[in-house]
Amino acid sequence: MVLQGVAQAFAMDDATWRRHANPWSGWSRAATGLPLIAMAVWSRVWLGWAALVPCMLVALWLWLNPRLFPAPRRFDGWMARGVLGERILVSFPDAIPRAHRRMARILALASLPGTLVFAAGLWTLRLDWVVLGGALAALPKFWFIDRMGWLLADWRAAGRSEWEAP
Repeated sequence: MVLQGVAQAFAMDDATWRRHANPWSGWSRAATGLPLIAMAVWSRVWLGWAALVPCMLVALWLWLNPRLFPAPRRFDGWMARGVLGERILVSFPDAIPRAHRRMARILALASLPGTLVFAAGLWTLRLDWVVLGGALAALPKFWFIDRMGWLLADWRAAGRSEWEAP
């Protein structure tokens, strides 16, 4: 699964997932990820190949963000529940009910057209495409986060802990 590969690339261990469940982490990443990527890629107009520096800084931010904030005292906020549900999906994919796995795939695919429009806008320097594509890519991601909160609720209702293998 793609999410498992991303989690491995970001070295997301239990401590990092707990820290990422902090609303400051989840919301700051959601609010800045696509705009920073757009600005970094767009900077090639002014910086040429030196635009690789802002691109690397954005990659560093995306890697560092889940590590910057302390674990929250409580994990009952919307973003925290979504992050913990995503952690379950990534860590225990074979134990996830089919409906949750299916919906995660559907929502990942639903963000693909927006991602393609976003990328095309960056390639052609069309700001309207970048904004539209970013919105179309982000909306399914927020739905995904909400759906992961449902997964967490179902997981807990079955008497499972999000930190232990089933």
